[in-house]
Amino acid sequence: MSDPYFQKLFAQRIGGSQYGKGTEIYKFEKIKRAKRRVLAEHAERKLIDFGIGENDEMADESVRRVMAEEINKPENRGYADNGIPAFKEAVARFMLREFGVELDPATEINHCIGSKTALAMLPAAFIDPGDITLMTVPGYPVAGTHTRYYGGQVYKLPLLPENNFYPDLDSIPADVLKRAKLLVLNYPNSPTGQVATVDFYRRVIDFARKHELVVIQDAAHIMLSYRDRPLSFLQVPGAKEVGVEVHSLSKGWNMIGWRLGWVCGHPRIVQAFADIKDNCDSGQFIAIQKAGIAALDNPDIPRRTREKYRRRLEKLVATLRRCGFQCEMPGGTYFLYVKCPREIAGRRFETAEDLAHYLIAEHSIVTVPWDDAGPHLRFSVTYQAANEAEEDALMAETEKRLMSLDPKFD
Repeated sequence: MSDPYFQKLFAQRIGGSQYGKGTEIYKFEKIKRAKRRVLAEHAERKLIDFGIGENDEMADESVRRVMAEEINKPENRGYADNGIPAFKEAVARFMLREFGVELDPATEINHCIGSKTALAMLPAAFIDPGDITLMTVPGYPVAGTHTRYYGGQVYKLPLLPENNFYPDLDSIPADVLKRAKLLVLNYPNSPTGQVATVDFYRRVIDFARKHELVVIQDAAHIMLSYRDRPLSFLQVPGAKEVGVEVHSLSKGWNMIGWRLGWVCGHPRIVQAFADIKDNCDSGQFIAIQKAGIAALDNPDIPRRTREKYRRRLEKLVATLRRCGFQCEMPGGTYFLYVKCPREIAGRRFETAEDLAHYLIAEHSIVTVPWDDAGPHLRFSVTYQAANEAEEDALMAETEKRLMSLDPKFD
């Protein structure tokens, strides 16, 4: 079959004239294919899926009830543009109640259709060709992808165990800093589970001022913080002068498919985001924003979500330790980031991807491999389980399959 006439017209940012012809397969697609294969070949063996990265529960009934009421109101039918004032006011109440952060809802808050869209749009406000975005890895790549779309470059900051999964800001070369405009962070960090501290954020603020950087802190998992109370970047004096924080109702409120979040912080950056957003979307459905208000005004929802995933993580950590794996309770998120053993069941594995595919093929256990900063497996506790008895049964089956593997570490 010959190429369509427009094959040569595809932009270089997505592959140019070679778009659609590559054979490389994204790791998540590889996992999906491996899952389908093992389900077909081993129907007798239940698949234990620790790879799913989305909440397993519906939004709270009180939130769904508001949505059901608001969806039939004619005043909610139109474009929301940059968000209804009532949602921004609810965000301001939430930020004050949970973090002691005072924000002007009119100038320092703007809604987004999920935090992913905000992270995609913010580089448009700052990145010109040749500019650099500093990003931690492993992590969520969207801001980096869009940095490249605008002709910029990404400088990766590896999150390593020896640095407690914080970026080594002092290691960044001077010539990189000279061209850097954005520093993208994510705490609680996905996938490592590390949480930020006040001291870390103070260092970030000082670093941003010194090198004239804009900080974008992705707080998607903020309500899933286990060691202490959730910490907002904006709680730390000076943070609002150097950047913004991006929030989401997905993780803490079980609203993953609702696509609702917000950007808050310095009013000029929030305004720049709003201007970019004006040319990208027409706002989230007003009924969803009104349901979001109900979610934000109910502090019990994220509390229950946090305790559920804390419980599941504690069970998983105990199970994996009994099987010889090296891991500890994360500070946040619903992910467990586990160092890969170099040898399992007498077989040596050089990469996390190889080990992950072995676990799927031979034991029907699904994880997500990360090789960006040393080989690690990500276990998610968003598996389907209706109650604690089902959780315990799944842990027992996991232990049964892993106990004989005798993992060995270098």
